[in-house]
Amino acid sequence: MHTWILLRGLTRESRHWGDFVGQFQQALPDHRVVTLDLAGNGLLNQQSSPVRVQQMVAACRMQLAQRQIQPPCHLLAMSLGAMVAVAWAQSHPHEISALVLINTSMRPWSPFYQRLLPANYGRLLSLMLSGAAPQAWERAILRMTSNRGEESVLPDWLAWRQANPVSRLNALRQLLAAARFRAAPHPPLAPTLLLASLQDHLVSLRCSTALARHWSCSLRMHPTAGHDIPLDDGPWVVAQVQEWLSQRSGDQPLGG
Repeated sequence: MHTWILLRGLTRESRHWGDFVGQFQQALPDHRVVTLDLAGNGLLNQQSSPVRVQQMVAACRMQLAQRQIQPPCHLLAMSLGAMVAVAWAQSHPHEISALVLINTSMRPWSPFYQRLLPANYGRLLSLMLSGAAPQAWERAILRMTSNRGEESVLPDWLAWRQANPVSRLNALRQLLAAARFRAAPHPPLAPTLLLASLQDHLVSLRCSTALARHWSCSLRMHPTAGHDIPLDDGPWVVAQVQEWLSQRSGDQPLGG
């Protein structure tokens, strides 16, 4: 049985996967699906967020040890979580057997203005300077990360924010970790699938195409989804992973 570890991005937590976890588990019934929160987020919001991605890797590995989950594992991650996944695969290659990375970006292959598109600078600055209310923040995040604009998720997002708020300091520490992260020059040894959206308005598609070129790995692109592809079209993500696993296993059963 393969174990899949799912990692979210900046200030997001396991519950932000929404329906996707169930969709993924249903598609791969013989695999174990585990969600982890990065320190400072979700149920770990009282912890201090590391300022280096490698420290986030150490914290994730400690969580697995506490749960008595033994590697190797498959990793499916997006955004900052994908940086953690790459650092994990490069520093402990024997622990990671496959990578699926969604709309990620990292140095040295992408400049800062591709890793966070300039159209978002003013909106984020305004929210920070105005001391915007939680509802304004969550609605802004939805607009930046989703092209469906499905506001039915907002009540849950607000409830999670109220129950387990991410402090401003931890958000800044996560931003610092993401900004300073630099992947090793060699690609991960684990087979890697990149998923990206042609209509991502938060992170440039060029970040994923650059990684695919430098790592010589598979890249599949969604035509309409936003940055959060699992939110906008979870079944598409599941289908891409299923097809990729099937191709890699020579069309053997996925649960084998």
